[in-house]
Amino acid sequence: MTDTRTVAVLGTGIMGAAMARNLVRAGHAVRVWNRTRAKAEPLASDGAEVAGTPAEAVRDADVVLTMLHDGGTVLDVMREAAPALRRDAAWAQSTTAGLESVAELAALADEHGLVFYDAPVLGTKQPAEAGRLTVLAAGPVEGRRAVTPVFEAVGARTVWTGEDAAAATATRLKLVTNSWVIAVTAAAGEALALAKGLDVDPRGFFDLIADGPLDMGYLHAKAGVILEDRFLPPSFAVTTAEKDARLIVRAGERHGVRLDVAAASAERFARAAAQGHGEEDMAAAYFASFTDRDPAGEDHGRAEP
Repeated sequence: MTDTRTVAVLGTGIMGAAMARNLVRAGHAVRVWNRTRAKAEPLASDGAEVAGTPAEAVRDADVVLTMLHDGGTVLDVMREAAPALRRDAAWAQSTTAGLESVAELAALADEHGLVFYDAPVLGTKQPAEAGRLTVLAAGPVEGRRAVTPVFEAVGARTVWTGEDAAAATATRLKLVTNSWVIAVTAAAGEALALAKGLDVDPRGFFDLIADGPLDMGYLHAKAGVILEDRFLPPSFAVTTAEKDARLIVRAGERHGVRLDVAAASAERFARAAAQGHGEEDMAAAYFASFTDRDPAGEDHGRAEP
């Protein structure tokens, strides 16, 4: 087997589109599908073939990469696509899904003779576009030769967490990591909201923690989105963050762990979405701290640098 593959990418949102472009740049033959075809069409100018159905997209594919909204969506799409795949094709499932969903997807793969890899990724829009994601992967050693060139095209590093994809060891690590990302994002938004409410210049806060143990790059990244009003285009949307937060809470509940911060964060994201910020960057959960809106519908919580 050569290092080039025929790859079907199902789902061309923020992450899927960037991953598809990097696969094309790496020399792979790429076929893409998205439920809203308009989101896939721009990839034609990058060299990808746009398919009309999931089954058409996966025809003759060596590897299928799924990057859809959630596990239920992946299951529905792959039920339609799987019969069109040859029985030894590899399936890299990169959507952040719940633990129950990974088991269901692995069972579907087994039913159709597919080699299944639990392969969520760490990173948002910018690292995805640069091909600098971290791929968390679990799956059989004997099939990894098929998916390794795909992972190398979309990521800077692949972290193997085990051989049993159905055990969801990669997804478990992803959920733990995302719990930290969500907590930091929520804390950053609340700190800036409190600064606004107390009429504190946020620069004083950043000067106070500079270069100390409380300082961190991700805090500055998300605070910058808020202070500079750069919510669009999103690196990671509010609605997606809410979905992930609820997956994290459910995973904790299944294993006897109560996750109060994740649960509260899910509600903050839901509140921000209800205020009209659902498709904005997850940092827009900042607005959930403010309930007043003027008659024109503008948020009173706009931060000022």
